[in-house]
Amino acid sequence: MPGKQELRSEETRKAILQAAGDLFATRGFDAVTMREIAKAAGCSHTTIYIYYKDKEALLHQLSMPPLRELQERFERTLGAAGHPDGQLQEVSLSFIRFCLANRNMHHLFFMTGSERVDAASPRSELNALRNALFGLLQHAVGRSLGLAAEDPRLLAFSRIYFYMLHGIVGTYASSEEPPQTLLERLTPTFEEAVDVMLCGFKERLNR
Repeated sequence: MPGKQELRSEETRKAILQAAGDLFATRGFDAVTMREIAKAAGCSHTTIYIYYKDKEALLHQLSMPPLRELQERFERTLGAAGHPDGQLQEVSLSFIRFCLANRNMHHLFFMTGSERVDAASPRSELNALRNALFGLLQHAVGRSLGLAAEDPRLLAFSRIYFYMLHGIVGTYASSEEPPQTLLERLTPTFEEAVDVMLCGFKERLNR
Protein backbone atom coordinates (compact mmCIF):
# COMPACT_ATOMS: atom_id res chain seq x y z
CA MET A 1 0.00 0.00 0.00
CA PRO A 2 1.41 3.43 -0.97
CA GLY A 3 2.70 5.56 1.89
CA LYS A 4 1.65 9.14 2.63
CA GLN A 5 4.68 10.55 0.81
CA GLU A 6 3.94 8.51 -2.31
CA LEU A 7 0.30 9.59 -2.25
CA ARG A 8 1.27 13.25 -1.87
CA SER A 9 3.77 12.89 -4.68
CA GLU A 10 1.16 11.39 -6.99
CA GLU A 11 -1.34 14.10 -6.06
CA THR A 12 1.25 16.76 -6.88
CA ARG A 13 2.04 15.12 -10.22
CA LYS A 14 -1.66 15.02 -11.13
CA ALA A 15 -2.18 18.62 -10.02
CA ILE A 16 0.70 19.79 -12.21
CA LEU A 17 -0.63 17.87 -15.19
CA GLN A 18 -4.15 19.22 -14.69
CA ALA A 19 -2.88 22.78 -14.34
CA ALA A 20 -0.75 22.44 -17.46
CA GLY A 21 -3.66 21.08 -19.49
CA ASP A 22 -5.97 23.88 -18.35
CA LEU A 23 -3.43 26.62 -19.07
CA PHE A 24 -2.36 25.20 -22.42
CA ALA A 25 -6.02 24.89 -23.48
CA THR A 26 -6.94 28.45 -22.50
CA ARG A 27 -3.79 30.41 -23.31
CA GLY A 28 -1.79 28.25 -25.71
CA PHE A 29 1.32 26.17 -25.21
CA ASP A 30 3.87 28.85 -26.12
CA ALA A 31 2.38 31.55 -23.86
CA VAL A 32 2.48 29.49 -20.65
CA THR A 33 5.55 29.20 -18.43
CA MET A 34 6.58 26.43 -16.07
CA ARG A 35 6.43 28.95 -13.21
CA GLU A 36 2.78 29.71 -14.03
CA ILE A 37 1.95 26.01 -14.17
CA ALA A 38 3.58 25.48 -10.78
CA LYS A 39 1.62 28.35 -9.25
CA ALA A 40 -1.68 27.02 -10.65
CA ALA A 41 -0.84 23.55 -9.33
CA GLY A 42 -0.05 24.88 -5.86
CA CYS A 43 3.61 23.94 -5.81
CA SER A 44 6.87 25.87 -6.00
CA HIS A 45 8.59 26.66 -9.28
CA THR A 46 11.43 24.38 -8.22
CA THR A 47 9.22 21.47 -7.18
CA ILE A 48 7.63 21.21 -10.63
CA TYR A 49 10.99 20.21 -12.14
CA ILE A 50 11.16 17.18 -9.87
CA TYR A 51 8.23 15.77 -11.82
CA TYR A 52 8.56 17.26 -15.32
CA LYS A 53 11.75 18.61 -16.81
CA ASP A 54 10.05 21.07 -19.20
CA LYS A 55 6.83 21.92 -21.03
CA GLU A 56 7.58 19.36 -23.72
CA ALA A 57 7.51 16.62 -21.07
CA LEU A 58 4.09 17.88 -19.96
CA LEU A 59 2.87 17.98 -23.58
CA HIS A 60 4.04 14.40 -24.01
CA GLN A 61 2.32 13.19 -20.85
CA LEU A 62 -0.93 14.96 -21.67
CA SER A 63 -1.08 13.83 -25.30
CA MET A 64 0.34 10.32 -25.56
CA PRO A 65 -2.23 8.26 -23.60
CA PRO A 66 -5.34 9.59 -25.39
CA LEU A 67 -3.65 9.46 -28.80
CA ARG A 68 -2.60 5.86 -28.19
CA GLU A 69 -6.23 5.02 -27.44
CA LEU A 70 -7.26 6.65 -30.71
CA GLN A 71 -4.58 4.68 -32.53
CA GLU A 72 -5.91 1.43 -31.08
CA ARG A 73 -9.43 2.42 -32.19
CA PHE A 74 -8.19 3.01 -35.74
CA GLU A 75 -6.33 -0.30 -35.78
CA ARG A 76 -9.37 -2.24 -34.55
CA THR A 77 -11.54 -0.71 -37.26
CA LEU A 78 -9.05 -1.33 -40.05
CA GLY A 79 -8.28 -4.83 -38.82
CA ALA A 80 -11.91 -5.94 -38.88
CA ALA A 81 -13.80 -7.26 -41.87
CA GLY A 82 -15.69 -4.68 -43.87
CA HIS A 83 -15.85 -2.58 -47.01
CA PRO A 84 -12.94 -0.10 -47.32
CA ASP A 85 -15.31 2.86 -47.75
CA GLY A 86 -17.19 1.91 -44.59
CA GLN A 87 -13.95 1.51 -42.66
CA LEU A 88 -12.72 4.91 -43.80
CA GLN A 89 -16.00 6.42 -42.70
CA GLU A 90 -15.75 4.78 -39.27
CA VAL A 91 -12.12 5.89 -38.82
CA SER A 92 -13.17 9.42 -39.80
CA LEU A 93 -16.06 9.47 -37.36
CA SER A 94 -13.79 8.11 -34.62
CA PHE A 95 -11.40 10.98 -35.25
CA ILE A 96 -14.21 13.55 -35.18
CA ARG A 97 -15.73 12.08 -32.00
CA PHE A 98 -12.34 12.06 -30.30
CA CYS A 99 -11.56 15.66 -31.24
CA LEU A 100 -14.98 16.97 -30.24
CA ALA A 101 -14.75 15.16 -26.89
CA ASN A 102 -11.31 16.77 -26.39
CA ARG A 103 -11.90 20.00 -28.28
CA ASN A 104 -10.11 22.19 -25.73
CA MET A 105 -7.03 20.01 -26.26
CA HIS A 106 -7.39 19.35 -29.99
CA HIS A 107 -4.72 21.86 -31.02
CA LEU A 108 -2.37 20.64 -28.33
CA PHE A 109 -2.79 16.97 -29.29
CA PHE A 110 -2.26 17.43 -33.01
CA MET A 111 -0.64 20.77 -33.80
CA THR A 112 1.73 21.92 -31.06
CA GLY A 113 5.31 21.20 -32.11
CA SER A 114 4.13 19.06 -35.02
CA GLU A 115 6.26 18.02 -37.99
CA ARG A 116 5.51 16.94 -41.54
CA VAL A 117 3.19 13.96 -41.69
CA ASP A 118 5.66 12.21 -44.00
CA ALA A 119 8.74 12.90 -41.87
CA ALA A 120 10.94 9.80 -42.06
CA SER A 121 12.39 10.22 -38.56
CA PRO A 122 10.21 12.39 -36.29
CA ARG A 123 12.12 14.19 -33.56
CA SER A 124 9.83 13.09 -30.75
CA GLU A 125 7.78 10.09 -29.71
CA LEU A 126 4.68 12.28 -29.82
CA ASN A 127 5.26 13.26 -33.44
CA ALA A 128 5.96 9.64 -34.31
CA LEU A 129 2.54 8.76 -32.88
CA ARG A 130 0.85 11.63 -34.71
CA ASN A 131 2.41 10.44 -37.95
CA ALA A 132 1.37 6.86 -37.22
CA LEU A 133 -2.23 8.05 -36.88
CA PHE A 134 -1.95 9.86 -40.20
CA GLY A 135 -0.42 6.71 -41.68
CA LEU A 136 -3.46 4.67 -40.62
CA LEU A 137 -5.78 7.25 -42.16
CA GLN A 138 -3.68 7.21 -45.31
CA HIS A 139 -3.90 3.43 -45.42
CA ALA A 140 -7.70 3.65 -45.18
CA VAL A 141 -7.84 6.25 -47.96
CA GLY A 142 -5.57 4.12 -50.13
CA ARG A 143 -7.75 1.06 -49.73
CA SER A 144 -10.88 3.02 -50.62
CA LEU A 145 -9.27 4.49 -53.73
CA GLY A 146 -7.27 1.42 -54.75
CA LEU A 147 -3.99 3.32 -54.58
CA ALA A 148 -0.67 1.69 -53.70
CA ALA A 149 1.30 3.07 -50.78
CA GLU A 150 4.06 4.35 -53.06
CA ASP A 151 1.65 6.26 -55.35
CA PRO A 152 2.35 9.99 -54.80
CA ARG A 153 -1.34 10.77 -55.32
CA LEU A 154 -2.15 8.89 -52.13
CA LEU A 155 -0.19 11.28 -49.91
CA ALA A 156 -1.77 14.29 -51.61
CA PHE A 157 -5.31 12.92 -51.31
CA SER A 158 -4.72 11.87 -47.69
CA ARG A 159 -3.51 15.35 -46.80
CA ILE A 160 -6.58 16.91 -48.40
CA TYR A 161 -8.76 14.43 -46.53
CA PHE A 162 -7.00 15.28 -43.26
CA TYR A 163 -7.62 18.99 -43.92
CA MET A 164 -11.31 18.21 -44.26
CA LEU A 165 -11.43 16.37 -40.93
CA HIS A 166 -9.60 19.15 -39.11
CA GLY A 167 -11.90 21.67 -40.77
CA ILE A 168 -14.94 19.89 -39.35
CA VAL A 169 -13.42 19.82 -35.88
CA GLY A 170 -12.26 23.43 -36.09
CA THR A 171 -15.76 24.57 -37.01
CA TYR A 172 -17.05 23.36 -33.64
CA ALA A 173 -13.94 23.89 -31.50
CA SER A 174 -15.52 26.84 -29.69
CA SER A 175 -19.12 25.65 -29.75
CA GLU A 176 -20.97 25.50 -26.44
CA GLU A 177 -23.11 22.64 -27.74
CA PRO A 178 -22.23 19.37 -25.94
CA PRO A 179 -20.21 16.95 -28.11
CA GLN A 180 -22.85 14.22 -27.95
CA THR A 181 -25.55 16.64 -29.09
CA LEU A 182 -23.35 17.78 -31.96
CA LEU A 183 -22.74 14.20 -33.02
CA GLU A 184 -26.41 13.26 -32.86
CA ARG A 185 -27.34 16.29 -34.94
CA LEU A 186 -24.51 16.30 -37.46
CA THR A 187 -23.25 12.73 -37.94
CA PRO A 188 -25.29 12.34 -41.17
CA THR A 189 -23.58 15.50 -42.49
CA PHE A 190 -20.17 14.18 -41.49
CA GLU A 191 -20.92 10.89 -43.28
CA GLU A 192 -22.01 12.84 -46.36
CA ALA A 193 -18.72 14.78 -46.26
CA VAL A 194 -16.80 11.48 -46.40
CA ASP A 195 -18.88 10.29 -49.35
CA VAL A 196 -18.43 13.56 -51.23
CA MET A 197 -14.66 13.54 -50.70
CA LEU A 198 -14.39 9.95 -51.94
CA CYS A 199 -16.56 10.69 -54.96
CA GLY A 200 -14.35 13.66 -55.80
CA PHE A 201 -11.16 11.66 -55.46
CA LYS A 202 -12.50 8.81 -57.56
CA GLU A 203 -13.68 11.20 -60.25
CA ARG A 204 -10.22 12.80 -60.32
CA LEU A 205 -8.56 9.40 -60.67
CA ASN A 206 -10.83 8.47 -63.56
CA ARG A 207 -9.96 11.55 -65.65
